Amino acid sequence: MFKKLLAILLMLCASMAMAAVDVNKATEAQLDSVKGIGPVTSKLIMSERKKGEFKSWEDFIERVKGVGDDKAAKLSAEGLTVNGAAYKGAAATKKDDKAAAKSEKKETKAAAKDEKKDEKAAAKEEKAVAKAEKKDAKAAADKPTASAKPAASAASAKK
Repeated sequence: MFKKLLAILLMLCASMAMAAVDVNKATEAQLDSVKGIGPVTSKLIMSERKKGEFKSWEDFIERVKGVGDDKAAKLSAEGLTVNGAAYKGAAATKKDDKAAAKSEKKETKAAAKDEKKDEKAAAKEEKAVAKAEKKDAKAAADKPTASAKPAASAASAKK
């Protein structure tokens, strides 16, 4: 029972530590606690927030110098939110790009495999044709001697 109680207590502490920090409501100290935001960035955020609340992540990226799509995605992953919303811009795009690249690679691989299969089939067919031609040539070479024998026996029968 004690172990379960201790586990629940640890989970509560961990969830509090991972709590989302809203950029419009957080103090400078709370902003500093987010990994990736230092004292300079938190002061920039606070000075921009005095001009007005951030309406969206795009507004946040536009107004705070040094924050672009990549950094916004990292900050969001660390628990920073704008009006309670996590950043979806670059992360979703990267996932889509990665999925598209993966499917393109798969298609290229399949096309190469089909091409190799076709080349192998063509080589096999050429080999079969060459074998048939060789067999026909051999049969043609054997026929005159075979047809010469019956002619010779027919000639000897006439004598």
